[in-house]
Amino acid sequence: MIFTVVFIVFQVLLALIAIYQFSLSLFGFLKNKSRKRHEPRKSFAVLVAAHNEEKVVGALIENLKKLDYPKELYDVFVICDNCTDGTAEIARSMGVYACERKNYHLRGKGYAIEWMLKELWSMPRQYDAVVMFDADNLVNPDFLRLMNDDLCEGHQVIQGYLDTKNPGDSWITAAYAITYWYCNRLWQLSRTNLKMSNFLGGTGMCFETNLLKEIGWGATSLVEDLEFSMRCVKRNVYPILNYDAKVYDEKPVSFRASARQRLRWMQGHFNVARNYFFPLLWAGIKERNLTKIDAAVYSVSVYNTLLGFLLTAVMWIDMAVPAPDVIHSVYNYLPWWLIAVAAAATVLQFPAAMMMEKVRNWKMYAHLLTLPFFLISWWPITFYAFFTQNNKTWSHTQHTRVVRIEEVQSK
Repeated sequence: MIFTVVFIVFQVLLALIAIYQFSLSLFGFLKNKSRKRHEPRKSFAVLVAAHNEEKVVGALIENLKKLDYPKELYDVFVICDNCTDGTAEIARSMGVYACERKNYHLRGKGYAIEWMLKELWSMPRQYDAVVMFDADNLVNPDFLRLMNDDLCEGHQVIQGYLDTKNPGDSWITAAYAITYWYCNRLWQLSRTNLKMSNFLGGTGMCFETNLLKEIGWGATSLVEDLEFSMRCVKRNVYPILNYDAKVYDEKPVSFRASARQRLRWMQGHFNVARNYFFPLLWAGIKERNLTKIDAAVYSVSVYNTLLGFLLTAVMWIDMAVPAPDVIHSVYNYLPWWLIAVAAAATVLQFPAAMMMEKVRNWKMYAHLLTLPFFLISWWPITFYAFFTQNNKTWSHTQHTRVVRIEEVQSK
């Protein structure tokens, strides 16, 4: 009886969090109004994080050099982090700065960015803002113009719209694309419309220089983007989303590479939850600040996934064992139609987000049938990440396929 009560309490807790997120997602159905435009005024240091990316970095550099922004107002710096290939040579040959870092003890993107910012602050030229991309990215030509608009409006931390540049490569990349469309529309945009904090996505990020100099980078976990997001919210600096500033990220094609990448994300997420959940929750309650409470709930979402996996596993085992039921689920006490409505609302959010994002490729809608396998695979990955969360080894995702911005925009 005690086990059943505890089981139901956890189920109710997860249900309340799900209802909360679903309620927020409804505000994503409305598109935010266009922002005020400004003449190009802000200068940018464009940082490209790269580790052995000779296959793809050239396409991004070519893309960045053609941005629709005055060339005298931005410079491109490729962070060649512990590279053993020709990444630095390619960057130099294409007329951008190749900044080589050699440190085999402090490995990972967060450490590389922290090192690069120190180098940047010591240079003769200082910039109004810093923009960060990954070497496998592509970006729309108006990206810096849109960042300039937001900076001129007084915003300090800006996240671009994250899209996928290779959604049709496999069922895995299609799953990434669908979840990105869903998150952009029903997670990020909904928070924008509610004037709450958005969350950084690891690339396509813009930071006001004065803010970075004031608080430092300090985000060296396996999920430096989420860590910096939490640091900002804690200081009452709320990152915003620029829905029109599109960045295209290359996603792993195979399930094995995807699982390795997501394992790293979950390991880092556990660390961030451990460091920021209670401070943000307490600050939010004390200050009556919903944005901080929301950030706290978001930081601990990795535990929601873990708990959901454990509760589901217990239910399956209980049903499979040929013996009297040991536990009773909350579903035993709810009408069937309510369960059906909740399930339908959950499932229909994905095609709804795709339609609102004007996805016209019918093959992407067909991949909604394989999406559940991708989503369920988060459970064992998160479970394993819980027991290996102290492993801070950076796992590099190999990129070998060259795609140019013209190809992405023509799809």
